[in-house]
Amino acid sequence: MKRITWLDPEASREWFPPLEQALEDPPGLLAAGGDLSSERLLAAYRRGIFPWYSPGQPILWWCPDPRTVLFPAQFRLHRSLAKTMRNKGLDLSFNQDFEAVIDACAAPRARSPGTWITPEMRAAYVELHRLGFAHSVEVRSAGALVGGLYGVRLGGVFFGESMFSRARDGSKIALAHLSASAPASGIALIDCQMPSAHLASLGARSLSRAQFQALLERWVSRAPRAL
Repeated sequence: MKRITWLDPEASREWFPPLEQALEDPPGLLAAGGDLSSERLLAAYRRGIFPWYSPGQPILWWCPDPRTVLFPAQFRLHRSLAKTMRNKGLDLSFNQDFEAVIDACAAPRARSPGTWITPEMRAAYVELHRLGFAHSVEVRSAGALVGGLYGVRLGGVFFGESMFSRARDGSKIALAHLSASAPASGIALIDCQMPSAHLASLGARSLSRAQFQALLERWVSRAPRAL
């Protein structure tokens, strides 16, 4: 029987259990505990593992099977979205206000009043941004931040973490901008982690864990180019 592995915060921050030990219920739960140091987070992402937990829980580490991904060239730019991007006078940018984006992603939403972006998670990703590994996409209209997303970029893989909209299609526009910029920046794969109808409508699809790991081995070590 598979059992969850507890990480020792005093042990090597590079170590995680084999991915095959991830539970089926809840699906993809691999480990708990440890810390959110940059060293541990980067070691996790290189293996396709990410933290996700609620306030009051220990840090939980996941590697789901199947995995939802988006190949940038397969992003579906629907006609209505393209029209919005042309006609709204939007300002699209990278890394202009990472903290504002992560705070917007953490803000309560109508269907989800809580958040998994705890103060500890926020601080950890702000530090990754300072180190050059975490990135944001901003969508502004008349100077106001109306949409965006953030994630971790290693080589040719962008590991998406969260997105938000304060205006119609705000998060879709952010993802469209990231996908359109992918060839120039060397991003070959966008990790979307878990499936949703929203992501599927934009071209995301599922890969087995083995397929996903093979792509990581191919692309994570790529020399990155600037976003």
